Amino acid sequence: MQGRLEIGQQIETEIVAVTDTTIFLDLNAKSEGVLDRAELADEEGNVSVKEGDKIKVYFTGEVHGEMRFTTKISGGKADLAMLENAWKNHIPVEGHVASEIKGGFEVKLGSSRAFCPYSQMGFKKKEEPAFYVGKHLNFIITEFKNDGKDILVSNRLIGEREYEQGLAKLSMEIKEGAVVQAVVESIEKFGAFVNIQGFRALLPISEMSLDRVQDAGQIVKAGEEITVKVIRTDWEHEKVSVSLKALMADPWENVSKKFTPGTKVDGEISRIADFGLFVNLDKGIDGLVHISELEDVSANTNLRKVYKIGQKMSVVVEKVDAAQKRISLVPATSKEQDDTAKKYLSSQDDDGETYNPFAALLKK
Repeated sequence: MQGRLEIGQQIETEIVAVTDTTIFLDLNAKSEGVLDRAELADEEGNVSVKEGDKIKVYFTGEVHGEMRFTTKISGGKADLAMLENAWKNHIPVEGHVASEIKGGFEVKLGSSRAFCPYSQMGFKKKEEPAFYVGKHLNFIITEFKNDGKDILVSNRLIGEREYEQGLAKLSMEIKEGAVVQAVVESIEKFGAFVNIQGFRALLPISEMSLDRVQDAGQIVKAGEEITVKVIRTDWEHEKVSVSLKALMADPWENVSKKFTPGTKVDGEISRIADFGLFVNLDKGIDGLVHISELEDVSANTNLRKVYKIGQKMSVVVEKVDAAQKRISLVPATSKEQDDTAKKYLSSQDDDGETYNPFAALLKK
């Protein structure tokens, strides 16, 4: 055992055995700690813990040579001495929410009465007062006065403590670069919120696809389970950002081979800027036609009045800079026009002469 334990001290230890009445805890000593099995049992008497599991417990004292521990003090069995000990050592106490009274709730801790203000009931998600009445909940005693006649308790501190412990554990698992499972909670204009093991993270709309996304709802749906990559973490401010795009192959890796200078492509205008048009050439690949390359426009032309997003446009690749993810384009005739012209130039009539579209019309 690591040093002498103080009453109320919290430790994390390992379960070494579970019997019908007792849970034995490893203290790294000749003796083991004991915990009442009933504390972790459900209404049917079943417990979810097993040998080898880690558990956090509070030391309550030594009785007949046994080192006794608790996860909480059972309100129904608590006497004033136990409640005072729980107050001094911040040990959780189980209480019964008896009724709603002015300013909060009356809570029964065994034969003692305590008061829990509205502000100290619940954590994160607040319910209507009637929701709590009749329930058995855990509390921290924040005041113990007049020999136990005035007891003030907080359920909120329990939630905060559990949340902070869960957050600390989560921060060790969810690091930048980690690939995790998430469930989509809600769709927003700027992306979606996803749930990762109870923590709410942001999936920005810019991280949903290699292409520009206008509507997040077209990519993900509420309730859907998705695999994402953690791209930013700020646990101090409880902010985590994740990405779908980061798990997709980078289309720019082979762009220099696929789009060599002189390559003609039929694309669509994906974005309009003051200085030119961005044309989508392939999934995740946009190139720029600078305004100086466009016909019948000047540097002061409002391109948004001349062109529309989604409009078809044929272009020729002029320059490729894969490292900077930039492609310079110039306008061109469409492939369809080129194919038609090629047909007219290469086709021959029955006499073996060069194809003449006007002569062909006269033959009809």
